[in-house]
Amino acid sequence: MTKIKNLKNLYEKREEITSKENKKHDTIHLKNKIQIKVAMATCSVASGAKNIMDFIINELEKRNIDAVVTKTGCMGYCYAEPTVEVTIPGMDPVIFGYVDEKKADMIIEKYVKSGEFVDGIIPVNYEPVDNS
Repeated sequence: MTKIKNLKNLYEKREEITSKENKKHDTIHLKNKIQIKVAMATCSVASGAKNIMDFIINELEKRNIDAVVTKTGCMGYCYAEPTVEVTIPGMDPVIFGYVDEKKADMIIEKYVKSGEFVDGIIPVNYEPVDNS
């Protein structure tokens, strides 16, 4: 982490943080964007979900992938934390369990970019509210 030595550095750091936060909370046109939700309940955080969320945000930015990353509460898969739900426009959501940085990288590279499934998918045991 670089040290802030002057007011210009401080403003640059503020802009960087604000930009990342805006990406987390950008809800405009969600149906047309890739949505990634990281469970951030107590068990999720204890399992490393915060690091996974930061990793995903940074990697999406590095790879120039336009996606909205948000945190969510408990998904009900405590045994498989950290869990990540990915929704690609026009497709059903897919939930991945036991996500570490290596698996998060594979999710981005294979599933997000190519639609290719990756090991670790948790079968969905609920109906989305929209479909009722």
